Amino acid sequence: MFDMELRLQMLLCLCLPGVCTLILYWYYIVWLKPQSILRKLRQQGIVGPPPSFLFGNSKEIKRLQMAVNSRGGHEIKHGYTPTVFPYFDKWRKDYGPVFSYSVCNVVALHLCQTDLIREISLSSSLSLGKASHQKKTHELLFGQGILKSSGEVWARQRKILAPEFFSDKVKGMVDLMVDSASSLLASWEETLRGQGGSVEIEVEEELRCYSADVISRTCFGSDYVQGKDIFLKLRELQENVSASNIFSEMFGLRFLPTKQAREARRLNEEIKSLITKTVVRQREVDGGEQKQQNLLQAIIRSAGSDEASSFVVDNCKNIYFAGHETTAVTASWCLMLLALHPEWQGRARAEAVELCRRGPLEATSLHKIKILTMVIQETLRLYPPGAFVARETLQDMDFGGIHIPKGVNIFIPVSTLHHDPTIWGSDVLEFKPERFSGGILKACRLPHTYLPFGLGPRTCLGQHFAMVELKVILSLLLVKFSFTLSPNYRHSPILRLIVVPEFGMQLLLKKA
Repeated sequence: MFDMELRLQMLLCLCLPGVCTLILYWYYIVWLKPQSILRKLRQQGIVGPPPSFLFGNSKEIKRLQMAVNSRGGHEIKHGYTPTVFPYFDKWRKDYGPVFSYSVCNVVALHLCQTDLIREISLSSSLSLGKASHQKKTHELLFGQGILKSSGEVWARQRKILAPEFFSDKVKGMVDLMVDSASSLLASWEETLRGQGGSVEIEVEEELRCYSADVISRTCFGSDYVQGKDIFLKLRELQENVSASNIFSEMFGLRFLPTKQAREARRLNEEIKSLITKTVVRQREVDGGEQKQQNLLQAIIRSAGSDEASSFVVDNCKNIYFAGHETTAVTASWCLMLLALHPEWQGRARAEAVELCRRGPLEATSLHKIKILTMVIQETLRLYPPGAFVARETLQDMDFGGIHIPKGVNIFIPVSTLHHDPTIWGSDVLEFKPERFSGGILKACRLPHTYLPFGLGPRTCLGQHFAMVELKVILSLLLVKFSFTLSPNYRHSPILRLIVVPEFGMQLLLKKA
């Protein structure tokens, strides 16, 4: 008995220093380190809401969000930032356009000062990368792909992928976009015939399917049916990952075998298996006599056999998310705005009808679309899919006389800039596509604050692809149908990785 007690005492003596060291290290990570960073910012006059232990400002964020949600009401107001981001709205009034805050142990710098934004947009430093906490939270969804990677890894991926989205390559994808649209048009025409003169359509979900079909055909070629299976599983994984939070990451809860974590890992393995099988088939096609060209084959050839597995799998995930999600949501907001403004819908339809009368849509004819281009650009201003441009300082950096310590997450609020009357004028919250009649450079006082596709070297490499796809689907829809807002539509933009209509997009469809 005495020996047993002695052994326990010795074990405690041996373990206690290690336990104490772990506790001190944890305390440093969750409190002392972020407080040190906040103190360095305060010394430069950058203040913000005081954080609480462990939670930072996350409790206040939740409280302010719940207060807004409890008010209800779904009046259509295009200036949605006070309801989607009430905490930022309040803190800007309290602390100005540049302020600091924290979510758990992540220190953030909210930056809405236009001269600083310009300087950041001109920075080509690889020390300005993607937020590391988002990379962890979204690891299963994006892996080490281009959307979340940083430094030399990102630079190499950009070099490989960017040429596949140059204008000459996108021109060859227009026929695929038209083919994908044909099944959607036929489906809506059939539904309309069965329901009489008018029918309600949930356009957001339908447009997601269309956009997924485009990406599947573009990326996988003849394997596009397999690609659609991958898309469905990625949608499930996205919903699963969206439920994660920084607090769970801070305590490593994502590694626990919870039901949610097990489901996420299962989906990830299935997606990886489907993509890997497709890669094997594409290699066989590429090595045979058939010279079919698609995006996946180009990625495989560029990546090299030694890294193709993880590189291709991760970037297929990234291309799917970036390529279908944002385009489908933007098309949905665009149709809503056209439904609210029948005069612009009529003008865009007349242009599309005239264009289609000359022959099938093709890359050269899309350059002649002017009215619809302005409509799309105004939609991207009022409802930018990406709520923020987010960067993390991977080393100490200086912008505009501000020293930003390593590890600070910089958030540039896109919707705030797009809805700023000092930049766009007193009619900033009105739908006025004519403001883009002279192009983006003449649309506002500070063109560098128009950020629907991000800013700087990390500007979305697929933006030309997205604009072409939007022109194709919207032109073909307007030629066939007219749209009005359904009484069942409830206007409630919400952030789910990107800004989406919370309750879907219900429109009444009639034959044009």
